[in-house]
Amino acid sequence: MVMKLTEMSKEQLSAFKAECEKEYEAYKAKGMKLDMSRGKPGADQLDIAMPMFDVFTNSASMIADDGTDCRNYGMLTGIPDAKKLFGELLGVGTDEIIIGGNSSLSLMYDTVARAVTHGVYGSEKPWGKCEKVKFLCPAPGYDRHFAICETFGIEMITVPMKNDGPDMDMVEKLVAEDEAIKGIWCVPLYSNPDGIVYSDETVRRFANLSPKAKDFRIFWDNAYCVHYLKDAPDRILNILDECKKTGKEDMVFIFASTSKISFPGAGVAVMAGSVNNINQIAALMGIQCISYDKINQLRHVKYFKDMDGIMAHMAKHKAILAPKFNMVLDMLDKEIGELGILEWNKPNGGYFVSVNTLDGCAKRTVQLCKEAGVVLTGAGATFPYGKDPADKNIRIAPTYPPVSELEQAMNIFCISLKLASAEKLLEA
Repeated sequence: MVMKLTEMSKEQLSAFKAECEKEYEAYKAKGMKLDMSRGKPGADQLDIAMPMFDVFTNSASMIADDGTDCRNYGMLTGIPDAKKLFGELLGVGTDEIIIGGNSSLSLMYDTVARAVTHGVYGSEKPWGKCEKVKFLCPAPGYDRHFAICETFGIEMITVPMKNDGPDMDMVEKLVAEDEAIKGIWCVPLYSNPDGIVYSDETVRRFANLSPKAKDFRIFWDNAYCVHYLKDAPDRILNILDECKKTGKEDMVFIFASTSKISFPGAGVAVMAGSVNNINQIAALMGIQCISYDKINQLRHVKYFKDMDGIMAHMAKHKAILAPKFNMVLDMLDKEIGELGILEWNKPNGGYFVSVNTLDGCAKRTVQLCKEAGVVLTGAGATFPYGKDPADKNIRIAPTYPPVSELEQAMNIFCISLKLASAEKLLEA
């Protein structure tokens, strides 16, 4: 039976720390260089989609089903073939979707920018002319969402995450009271970084929100909607359908992309919403560009064909990723489990394992990892303004390294965590 660090005497902690320092220095001496800072697909995942480049054989094969020549201008909101495929992915109609470029992050950024300069559908004035604009930010969350808010000077309010989604009591209260709150970021299926799946009740409560701000919007980033790791994918209620039931379909923007399905930087990004929202956005988007990459849209359609094709493809991703996640979780169980210094999630999907150290140990753990050659996402990145109030959350991204490198990285993570924890407890 291994004793918990929190139950050790000062003498026992000092001896434990000395052993950890010896082991840590041995790893440090190896001069490793391992990067686990972002949720990037590994090369073996990218190889899966390589046949996509063989779908075009001549100019005739670049004609969409409706006769559109995808090499030319036109079709701002996407070719019908792509709208049908990705409409099925998100559960929306072809008149409720825009097929964009390669980045859903760009679509989200542009959507906030348009709201700042022109307002959203039905708004009385642009957000930029409001005295103050605030966003609710469930945390731990996605650092790039928070960065968008910072870029536009939007004040962020942290909302704690629960095991079925954001704290909805807090969300409902805040949006009902404060007209300056214009939006909330959501990653509803396999959230970044916790891997949380929003419950049916949570989705329905979102659809029933009664914001004081009439131009309030839910930014529903469904980035991991088909990225499952278990025998079958989890399912959530369709937020647009639920909003239609409450007569509030204009309240939600939905985003997704194939960046981690086909190729990051060369995938297809999509956004969906009510017909009112889509028409208003498309009118402004038409000033910004004439059309997105229709050749890439058609390439994806020809390769995947339908949702069955997408899910068959994602089963191949799961076969590669599940062993990596299992290895990370098994190592945490084996090396850390009985020490009482870490809590972690066991996600059914997504791209991350989220861990919580003892209070005040996350930054030190990440620093020790970096000095030993393993780069992790910066501690605090999963909170607004990069400030984790308890300094305890760390996002582990197991997807990119080969299994052999991942095992080395996790050995360094575990010994760094042990050392940081022992140091902290000895300070008390």
